[in-house]
Amino acid sequence: MSNVRFKLSLMMFLEYFIWGAWYVTMGTYLGKTLKFQGGDIGLAYSTVSIAAMVSPFFVGMIADRFFATERILALLHILGGGLMYWVSTLQTFGSFFPALVGYTLCYMPTLALTNSLSFHHMKDPSQEFPRVRVLGTIGWIVAGLVVGRLGLEAFSTPMKLAAGASVLMGLYCLMLPHTPPKQAGAPVTFGSILGLDALQLMKDRSFAVFVLGSFLICIPLQFYYAFTNLFLNEVGVSEPASKMTMGQMSEIFFMLVMPFFFARLGVKKMLLIGMASWVTRYLLFAYGNSGTLVWLFYTAILLHGICYDFFFVAGQIYVDQRAPVKIRGAAQGFLAFATFGVGWFLGSWSAGKVVQAYSVVQGGEVAGHHWDKIWVIPAVGAAVVLVLFQFFFRPTLTAKEMSSQKA
Repeated sequence: MSNVRFKLSLMMFLEYFIWGAWYVTMGTYLGKTLKFQGGDIGLAYSTVSIAAMVSPFFVGMIADRFFATERILALLHILGGGLMYWVSTLQTFGSFFPALVGYTLCYMPTLALTNSLSFHHMKDPSQEFPRVRVLGTIGWIVAGLVVGRLGLEAFSTPMKLAAGASVLMGLYCLMLPHTPPKQAGAPVTFGSILGLDALQLMKDRSFAVFVLGSFLICIPLQFYYAFTNLFLNEVGVSEPASKMTMGQMSEIFFMLVMPFFFARLGVKKMLLIGMASWVTRYLLFAYGNSGTLVWLFYTAILLHGICYDFFFVAGQIYVDQRAPVKIRGAAQGFLAFATFGVGWFLGSWSAGKVVQAYSVVQGGEVAGHHWDKIWVIPAVGAAVVLVLFQFFFRPTLTAKEMSSQKA
């Protein structure tokens, strides 16, 4: 492994270790320990979406124009570490929510920045990026195993773990390969300040459909991220955080074979397979149980490799292929705005409302949920988007894809 590739891989490990440490189990901590309602839990998860809506403007203006990417990453992670530690000490929704918004405003831009930094130092991202990004998945797995094995899911400790890792990541970013702004010295316009340079890509009909479809599918997807850990805890699955890392383990496999599938299937088929896997996952959750049918839960978790890689990673590669080099940072940020931003915000809000509507209340407190009914709702939503995407997404083949088809 080259020195640059090693540095990029370790960057991805730390980047996703931070997120995996607190994000998966926050719903259990808020529901079981702080006694937040489903709607409040959904809003807490929407903080990443609020931040993702701001990220494209920050990335498009700062990363593409004024400062080296590695320095921005260092600042955001060190500041974020302090904010996350503060979040871990708060116990009322009125204080917890705005503090978490502050943290996610620091963290979410780093997702697009680490991607654009990696792409900048690669000759063929479709082949090289999956091999680097897979270390991010391993980081998420390690975080989940630590939290699950130590039984920390209902405590604030995972947030403190994320805070420490964030400071470490910030210091490490100063050792990353120098990545200068791509548009240094370029005239600054109102549109560029707001990150609107990437909107020119929407003139391409296929790209516009891709963004719209990605946005719509992210609404039902957020049911999984916000409530799976709470669901598995409630139905009696042991060490849910550890069990959920099976999804990231499958993600490693599919990340490594992505170049093979990408070259042979193309972006549309990969995205459709990813969407179909989400539909299947929710139905497995709806009809499984923690007894004789617990294997349905495990199968649903193992589908995560296809769900994530064939949708999110394939989408990031597609954007990198379509965007001119000068606005790739803004383009990746724009995709994050549509998916992690608006899509996940609506998904978090609606998931919280649905979960709260199907709560079982005893003695004035939530004693459980009708999970079989809850999971059918995102399954239907994902299926509808899948059908629409099949009919309306018509991607233009790259020169490399056309030559491979002729061969």
